[in-house]
Amino acid sequence: MKLQTRDIRALALLVVVLVLGLIYRYSGGDAAPKVVVASVDPVTLAEKKLAKLRDTAATMQSKEASLKDIAANLSAREKGMLTAETAAQAQAQLIQIVRRLGAAEMPPVEIRSTEIGPVRTLGADYGEAVVSISVECRVDQLVNILAGIQAEPQLISASDLRVVSTGAKEKTVGARMTISGVVPKKLIPTKSGGTR
Repeated sequence: MKLQTRDIRALALLVVVLVLGLIYRYSGGDAAPKVVVASVDPVTLAEKKLAKLRDTAATMQSKEASLKDIAANLSAREKGMLTAETAAQAQAQLIQIVRRLGAAEMPPVEIRSTEIGPVRTLGADYGEAVVSISVECRVDQLVNILAGIQAEPQLISASDLRVVSTGAKEKTVGARMTISGVVPKKLIPTKSGGTR
């Protein structure tokens, strides 16, 4: 069998392509970067994880101690809240405190009128029971009542104090003050939409 010219050229071209392909392959002409796989030492990796867990465990003890201190502090402060089943009972406690403080004065100071306000929201977790009280007394008695309110163990305070002179000869004043006390959030009336 005799090869045609065309077949000879095709074979020559094939030999040239093969030679060029071999040269290209072995000369490092590959432009794609080689992927280098890092050698992972499982022992070193485990030691790093263990050290990280130990650090976390060490900080957990201090965080737990801080949480216990905060919870104890909160519990001590919440003991001063007015404890009652209803908002009206909490407001009655406020009135009783002022009556007791007024009765301790000489002569006793009587409450002339009371006005009960709504229980309002105080922060996210508490409520505030509000009562407005009017009294007529001497200035020193009013100061003693205000000081007594601040000295009470309950979380109560006087605000919105209005004083008017009623008797210059007897040195008496008419005072209207608002007394507020901290109550649990459950005593705040809910609105019709279900929100407080």
